[in-house]
Amino acid sequence: MADSAYRKAIDLLARRPHFEAELRAKLRKRSFEEVEISAAIEELRSAGYVDDLESARVFVRSRLRRSPDGRTKLRADLLRRGASSADAEAALADHKLPTETEIARRAAERWQLRGGHDRAALLRHLDRRGFSKSDILKVVDELSESAAEPQV
Repeated sequence: MADSAYRKAIDLLARRPHFEAELRAKLRKRSFEEVEISAAIEELRSAGYVDDLESARVFVRSRLRRSPDGRTKLRADLLRRGASSADAEAALADHKLPTETEIARRAAERWQLRGGHDRAALLRHLDRRGFSKSDILKVVDELSESAAEPQV
């Protein structure tokens, strides 16, 4: 029966990288025995198909391409998915992240392009995206100053 847990895990991994904890939870949900799950995970790890650090790196790269999130939110999302604290930190450190201020600026600019112009709403938006208070205030102040400058 370990074969079927292994096959289901391969099927899940074919869709996207999974953290070990995610795979275990999904296999448990499908009523596989813990012994079967452990055997399948061990075989997958030995073959290099389950690698939490690499999954964390892929996750960070993917998220930064499509959504400018702050380090705090990225780390929380990694932990929620099952990455260890060490793997989350390593993935964030390995990836050449722009500064938090640069990411916050991109997030604010995207928000404005979608029609957002209310300062308080922008503050809340950036806070939800996981940016520090100092970066949020710096970016919002910069945008306010540039909006106040006369266009020549």
